[in-house]
Amino acid sequence: MDSEHHLIVEKKDGIAILTLNRPAKLNAMTPEMVCRLVDAWDDIGEDDSIRVAVVTGAGDRAFSVGGDFDHLTPILNGSRQPQDEWEIRMVKDDLLPKMNMRHFPHHKPVVCAINGFCMAGGFELCVYADIRVASDKARFAIPEVQLGLLPGTTLTTLPRQIPFAKAMELILTGELMNAQEALELGFLNYVLPSDQVMGKAMEIAGKIARNGPLAVQKAKEIILHTRGMRVEDAYDLEWKVATQVLASDDAKEGVLAFREKREPKFMNK
Repeated sequence: MDSEHHLIVEKKDGIAILTLNRPAKLNAMTPEMVCRLVDAWDDIGEDDSIRVAVVTGAGDRAFSVGGDFDHLTPILNGSRQPQDEWEIRMVKDDLLPKMNMRHFPHHKPVVCAINGFCMAGGFELCVYADIRVASDKARFAIPEVQLGLLPGTTLTTLPRQIPFAKAMELILTGELMNAQEALELGFLNYVLPSDQVMGKAMEIAGKIARNGPLAVQKAKEIILHTRGMRVEDAYDLEWKVATQVLASDDAKEGVLAFREKREPKFMNK
């Protein structure tokens, strides 16, 4: 894909790699980036060869600092009317929630590889990922309230992922959090030197890609859908889906491959 695109998408070995590509602007999000992210999620959902996605930011200064104040924010607050095709589409189709996977059309896992600043919309994108690997130099913040703004997709999700009091502090103060603190809160899976972050993210993605895709996606689906359910209802749904997966071709292939001491050939059915 053209290196000038605000999002670069690569596919290899069952993994889709999405790179936010504005390193000179700390990967600040533009209408083009928003539209391309939505298109990428749709494509990943439809591509049976893709088992997992890895999202990262170009360069080592930032994953993303959120919306670009010159190109994105003025459109959202009504200071400027949409003009080009990206801006018109973003507003017309209300794409910001879709960019953050709030309406993800599938349950394929997402891994974030985070270097540098991860703030505002960049932080919100990470909140909806499943696994997060960060540099020891990474810094996290939800600074919207400092500008009189409201986070668009964090208020509901973050307090369910880390302790309530800490989520409230981050949201209501807008202050920075370092990588070690994020790790201790359970927001991150790993904190590593910058040059090891992408390798670890790809290692994890590779392990996921080798597993049964139907089982992986159904596991994520159950975990997400049973949050807030009565325990009895969650158990019933979990068992119903588990028995469906048990009867699948993939389950039969997995057991057969184990007995024959070979790699399984999963078909996602």
